Amino acid sequence: DSLSRLFTRCGSVQSVDICDKPEPGEKKEKLTSKFFNRKTVTGFRVAYVVFRKPAGVQAAKALSREGPLLISTESHPVKTGVSKWIASYAASVVDPEELKAEVDAYMQDYDKKIAEEEAKAAKEEGVPDEEGWVKVTRKGRKPGLPRTEAANLRVLEREKQKRARKELLNFYAWQHRETKREHIAQLRKKFEEDKQRIALMRAQRKFRPY
Repeated sequence: DSLSRLFTRCGSVQSVDICDKPEPGEKKEKLTSKFFNRKTVTGFRVAYVVFRKPAGVQAAKALSREGPLLISTESHPVKTGVSKWIASYAASVVDPEELKAEVDAYMQDYDKKIAEEEAKAAKEEGVPDEEGWVKVTRKGRKPGLPRTEAANLRVLEREKQKRARKELLNFYAWQHRETKREHIAQLRKKFEEDKQRIALMRAQRKFRPY
């Protein structure tokens, strides 16, 4: 607003675009969201002032002879210092109702876009183009299901996989316990056999431990 007001003396200003750095090309689409995709840029930035008529550019070039242009004046002061900090903090406080309205509007546009894409994909399904190629659209194993039902099927599939993994782990644990139990039984059996052999050797006076 301040730049537009300054350069209005040169001619009617069509737009003022502020960028992080000099960049060629067409003007980028401005962000319409008040809450998202916001980033704070520190340091210098570049402004592109677009006049409605070419004469405005020539008049702007001649401004350098008139001395510096003042953005903050008594009639149009620019907030600085504590006043700027207070204004920045007040602007950072989010209005829940306004945020909800923006999110709802975005989701409505998104759902409308998805519905149009699905309708277009369903219309083009199985229809060959001019060269005879058939376009294969991305659909799930159960096409035509609402998103909520498809989501429920995915949840059920994940639960089924979890149960299968749990049963497999339980089987491995049971198998490990059985193997350990068999090993202990074999150790006990060998221990009893050794006891009997030692007793027999003592009876025959052939036992020499040293």
